[in-house]
Amino acid sequence: MSLPISTLIYVLAALTALTPLAVDAYLPAIPTMAEYFSTSIHNVELSLSLFLAGFALGQLVGGPFSDHVGRRHTVFIGLLIFAIGCVGIIFSTTLTSLLSFRVLQAFGGGIAIVNSSAIIRDLSSGRDSARHLANMSLIMMAAPLLAPLIGTTILQFSNWHSIFLFLLIYTVLIAFIIHRNIPETRKAHPHKISALQRYLLVLRHRQAVGYLLTLSFSLGGMFAFITGSPSVYMGYFGLSETMYPFFFAANIVSMLFFNRLNVYLLNRFDPDQLLTLGQALQLIAALLLVSYILISSQPQLAVVVGLIMLFIGTQGLIVSNATSSTIEFFPHNSATATALLGASGFSMGALAGTLVGVLGDGTPLPMVLIMMVCALSSIAFRIVFHWSKKESAAI
Repeated sequence: MSLPISTLIYVLAALTALTPLAVDAYLPAIPTMAEYFSTSIHNVELSLSLFLAGFALGQLVGGPFSDHVGRRHTVFIGLLIFAIGCVGIIFSTTLTSLLSFRVLQAFGGGIAIVNSSAIIRDLSSGRDSARHLANMSLIMMAAPLLAPLIGTTILQFSNWHSIFLFLLIYTVLIAFIIHRNIPETRKAHPHKISALQRYLLVLRHRQAVGYLLTLSFSLGGMFAFITGSPSVYMGYFGLSETMYPFFFAANIVSMLFFNRLNVYLLNRFDPDQLLTLGQALQLIAALLLVSYILISSQPQLAVVVGLIMLFIGTQGLIVSNATSSTIEFFPHNSATATALLGASGFSMGALAGTLVGVLGDGTPLPMVLIMMVCALSSIAFRIVFHWSKKESAAI
């Protein structure tokens, strides 16, 4: 059975939501898990960085594999590996086992999720593709909003193992729905080419690389916040563990607003123009954040939260437009292009998060500085690569 694309978006959003659910649902359980494994909270937090790295690797493998063998097979293989990772985590008795199965889980998730944007590109292009991606993101953003609350609720009635049991059940349900409702959509390449050749096709396209770097650094700024927010909000500003999820969720609400605005504006403007708007607003927010932290002896939580909401919210203008602008160039290799987008974004996120941890001094300054550097780099690399492209075309 084939679904109309307006309905199919809900299924693809549910598939893509597997990532924020796997990242955020277990965050409230980290102290409990540290106690269970008789180790420090920091050691359990390594599972987050390892997940990002494994997810990036999974996308790199899954992208060209999907373009070669098809979307459905790749989704099911990825979900199977993810499910095995969930089972392994549930029965883990050592930290090493937990981290190992967490990487396996992430690897499978990357293989599966890389197909969501590719399927949309298979079925649409241009503004329609950007609009569909924005609508998918709009639905998907409910996942990071709900995930910490889901994890907290599960912990109220059970233990941390049940969080990963929930992820396992969710994975099986998604696999069943996709099996019943989504046909194969891949457009086969007219010539058989290797995975390396597929990646080279993308990496040799200067405009595509410009969009790729734009998205990567923008996501790096967001992951810098995700990594630094617990110590900034709870450590520096003294928020309780109960209040922290609500302040974190405020950023998701901001993204939902900007995403909805993006869907409306796509009726009048091109994705490229809206991407520029998002980058400009993100840089303004970052510059104001850094300036405020530097000049204020006692920064106010409300001001910091408001500016961070603007910074994170602009992802609603950046992610879908940068993604659609990139995969527009590759109708036969959209999964490969999506894989590079995702892998580079999550790798940059892992790097930015690591820097926040290394440079952390108990104040918001390291976090907001890295956010600003990411916003500046996002704009700079896009200008360089797209300007160079225009110059070479003129020659």
